Amino acid sequence: MGDGTRLDQATYVDAVRRHSAGFAAAAAGHLGADVPACPGWRVADLVAHLSDVHWSWATIVQERRREPVPPADRPPRAPDDELLDRFTAGAERLCRVLGGCDPSTPVWTWAPGHEDAGFVVRHQVQEAMVHHRDVAEAAGLPVPELEPDLSADAVDEFLTVSVATEADPADDGTPGLAGRILLCANDTGDRWEIREGPRPETLRVTRTAPEDGGPTGDDAAVLTASAADLLLWLYGRVALDVPDVHLPLLERFRTLTWTD
Repeated sequence: MGDGTRLDQATYVDAVRRHSAGFAAAAAGHLGADVPACPGWRVADLVAHLSDVHWSWATIVQERRREPVPPADRPPRAPDDELLDRFTAGAERLCRVLGGCDPSTPVWTWAPGHEDAGFVVRHQVQEAMVHHRDVAEAAGLPVPELEPDLSADAVDEFLTVSVATEADPADDGTPGLAGRILLCANDTGDRWEIREGPRPETLRVTRTAPEDGGPTGDDAAVLTASAADLLLWLYGRVALDVPDVHLPLLERFRTLTWTD
C-alpha cells in the first residue's frame, strides 16, 4: 500500500480481525456495563456502534461508493441478544472485503486527499484497537497490549488525517497552536514534531529522526511514551505527564484535531 502507509494490507486486515475478535470476547457477558471511555454508553451501545461502522465501510468499499451511506439505508440496531452475532458476522465481512480490495480504488471517505479504499483499510486498525481496549476496560478485564508497530503507524495516520490541514482546516477563528509539540515513541524510535501551519487554523506535522533533536524553548512540549500510549493519548484514553505550563498548548492542539 502507498499513500504514506508503513505496513502492508495483509498486516492491517489481520490486526482488524484479531482486535475485533478480542473486542467480541471482552464484550460477551458485559453488555450492560458502562464504558468509561464513552460516557453515557453501555458496552451494548459500543457493540452496536462498531457494527454500524463495519457495515458502512464494508459497503462503501465493496460497492465502490463515492458518497456516504445515508442513515436511512443502514440496518436498524439489533436487539441486545443478537448484537454480538451481528458484530461477529459484520467484522468477518469487513475483513473479507478489505482483504480482497485494491487499495487504490476510489471511494468516499471523510478525509480530503485520502479518498480510496486504502484509507479505509488503514483507519479500521485504529477503530479496532482503541475500541478493543475500551470494551476490555469496561468489562473489568486486563486491557490488551497494543502492538508497537501498529500503534506507531496509527499515530502517523492520526497526525496525517485527523488534524487540521489546508485541505481540511478547523473553523475560522479557532486559536492557532502558537507553540510546538514533540511526540516521542520510546519503544519504536518514532518522533513527530507538530507546529502551527500556514494558517492559524491548521497544523504542520513533520517526522523527525532521533538525531535531529527536539524543539526547545518555553513554547515546546515534549511527550515521551510508548507508541501505544501516544495513540491512546491522541484519542483521549490516557493522560501523559506534562508540565502544567504546557497544558494550554495541548488544549489548543485538541481543538485542531478530530477523532472520526
